[in-house]
Amino acid sequence: MRVKVTLACTECKRRNYVTKKNKKNDPDRLVMNKHCKFCRKHTEHKETK
Repeated sequence: MRVKVTLACTECKRRNYVTKKNKKNDPDRLVMNKHCKFCRKHTEHKETK
């Protein structure tokens, strides 16, 4: 069961990315290092509602 999730920057709190994840394999919230175009650097992005 793949669902769409939105990733938000932990520093500026803006929602930058949309991706899909498998809820069965990853039941907890997704955390990735991605580039934030607003902060202009690589930051940690966490899954939002």
